[in-house]
Amino acid sequence: MGRLFLVNLEGKSYSCRHCNTNIALCSDVVSKSFQSRHGKAYLFRKVANVYAGEKEDRMMMTGMHTVVDIYCVKCGSYLGWRYEFAFEKSQKYKEGKSVLERYKVCGQDENNYLVVAQEVEAGETDTDE
Repeated sequence: MGRLFLVNLEGKSYSCRHCNTNIALCSDVVSKSFQSRHGKAYLFRKVANVYAGEKEDRMMMTGMHTVVDIYCVKCGSYLGWRYEFAFEKSQKYKEGKSVLERYKVCGQDENNYLVVAQEVEAGETDTDE
């Protein structure tokens, strides 16, 4: 493995709860109303310092989507997923955007306190919003 280069995010951001690597800016939140199997999840316009898994088609609450799971580039923790393709026309706005699960990230929420959720058994994946 070579040298790890991380993108430094300027401003309020969300970080990996395991290694504190910056993942996304608060200003890049598109929606805070997403749900995952484990609870709240946020839709982001852009994320940084992540790598993607294999593409797969998943049936979600809003229909079929092609997604890739995303992981922290520093520690490898699962963080959420990125929408690659939406089969339904009404869901096209999600393409290229990422969903981060709130229990996997730390960051400032609208009430200005640090959000840290309980740990969930490793290895579980999310198949719905």
